[in-house]
Amino acid sequence: MRSIRLFFLLLLLLWPTQHLLAWGKTGHRVIAQVAYDNLTPRARRQVDRILGKHGIVYYSNWADEIKSDTIYPDSYDWHYQDFDPGLSDSALVACLTHYPQEGGNLFRAMDSLVALLHNDPSNADALRFVVHLMGDRFCPMHTAHLDDLGGNRVFLQWFKQPYNLHRIWDDGLIEASRYSYSEYAEYLQDHFSDQARAIRRMTDADLLRHNYALTNEIYDYYADWDGNCWHYLYHFTPKMEWQLYASGIRLAMLLNDIYG
Repeated sequence: MRSIRLFFLLLLLLWPTQHLLAWGKTGHRVIAQVAYDNLTPRARRQVDRILGKHGIVYYSNWADEIKSDTIYPDSYDWHYQDFDPGLSDSALVACLTHYPQEGGNLFRAMDSLVALLHNDPSNADALRFVVHLMGDRFCPMHTAHLDDLGGNRVFLQWFKQPYNLHRIWDDGLIEASRYSYSEYAEYLQDHFSDQARAIRRMTDADLLRHNYALTNEIYDYYADWDGNCWHYLYHFTPKMEWQLYASGIRLAMLLNDIYG
């Protein structure tokens, strides 16, 4: 019992690092590969020129790795935008342009970085951040609740291993497939290709509403969950996969607009 309490205490002490991760390394590579496959030829040439061939895939986790450096000390809270539960639709959508005072700076950072790329498309660091943060924007536990730090304080057992709710969405669902990032990207594009046009037509407000609704569903499911991890996988894996695919398509849209 003492060892279990100590483990969860350590998890709590480490939450700032945990809170910044989304989708894990595999997930971000999946998103970048989907985006790369949907770039226009001109945009792909431009992006490859800046980051190297397939560079958006190889650098898709750079924004997490750079946190150990002091070059971008303010970037810690760029990775998430947590919300209180029960926000009205108008209050939620307003956060896209009237950035919240607490709960992260994902929306503010993305808007600033995109503006920077429009003015200086060759800025490699800004491009690396945008590639990564677009993925964070589609992770439902990065638009989760303020009071539990995006699910990091919601502890549970995941296939008999101590986890928290945030970590399940970082890597628990994704790694259960045992796909490589390239296999997963190929599968998603085969499976969801008929939805690409609809995803492109969605507004940022539509996508935020969708993400927030999924976040609320995750919390509601947890409140009544009996701990059956297989049922959790069956229920949420298709929803998680849509998020990955949509993120890749929207990243491609953005890069095509800047470089294509």
